[in-house]
Amino acid sequence: MHEDILKIQQLIARFANSFDVKAWDELQACFTESLYTDYSDLRGSPPETISASEYVKSRRETLDHLKLHHLVSNYETDFPDANSATCRASMVVWRKTDVEDFITHCVYIFQLIKLNGSWKISGITQKVLWSEGTSSIHKGVK
Repeated sequence: MHEDILKIQQLIARFANSFDVKAWDELQACFTESLYTDYSDLRGSPPETISASEYVKSRRETLDHLKLHHLVSNYETDFPDANSATCRASMVVWRKTDVEDFITHCVYIFQLIKLNGSWKISGITQKVLWSEGTSSIHKGVK
């Protein structure tokens, strides 16, 4: 189980880092073919299940023009069974243009499943604690 916790933490770190270095193919590799997403706190849109490629395309279109930094920590991982997990993690997301920034302090709840020995993210729920700055620089914000 310790090895699974480490692999899940590495996967979530890869998820976060992929945004920052704009490694969109690496981001897509973090996911199952389709995934549940709930960004209603930030976006005001209802939860949905979408394809991994649709998720990545949407994030690329709304974030590619920004400098990004996702800092993730405080992992809490639970295993309902050997092939599924839930991980709650704290995250601070910085989004920046040359003149403005928008920062979100949040908690993510990741649903994960083990496929062929590898962990993949099958669900993402973002709970915003607070945001600060100019939200209009992020095209996906309500």
